[in-house]
Amino acid sequence: MNKPKIHIYTDGSARGNPGPGGYGILMEWCGKGYVKEFSEGFQHTTNNRMELMAVIEALKKLKIASEVVVFTDSKYVSDSVEKKWVFQWERKGFKGKKNVDLWREFLKIYKKHSVSFRWVKGHNDHPQNERCDKLAVAASKNNNLLIDKGFQKEGSLFKSSN
Repeated sequence: MNKPKIHIYTDGSARGNPGPGGYGILMEWCGKGYVKEFSEGFQHTTNNRMELMAVIEALKKLKIASEVVVFTDSKYVSDSVEKKWVFQWERKGFKGKKNVDLWREFLKIYKKHSVSFRWVKGHNDHPQNERCDKLAVAASKNNNLLIDKGFQKEGSLFKSSN
């Protein structure tokens, strides 16, 4: 049986960096005409965390092993995988690296699929990237923002700048 082919577009945002943040995801099932969108906002986080979390959450939504192309405007995410840096970090126990909780989660889900990354220039009229940006920014402005537990300890209060 052939693996489903899926294009995933992602974007992350943090207003203040760190500050309130969100991610946006657009998923297209190739040849099926099926498209889904997802987004979520967080009280206090960074843009890099949201960029990576968007990819993780998108991959987690796939029920079966799939052939995936992730389109992202994040060099941090795309280069870390495509240039194989994250695998070196893993071998070295992520010593001195940021976002270790997310990279570990990413590697678990990444290995279930056949994933490649394509970097797209942000804010350059790429329709799916622009849509993900809108989803991410809107999510960061929601009233009921979640806690990014890997970044913000529960119980900490941060003033949101709306």
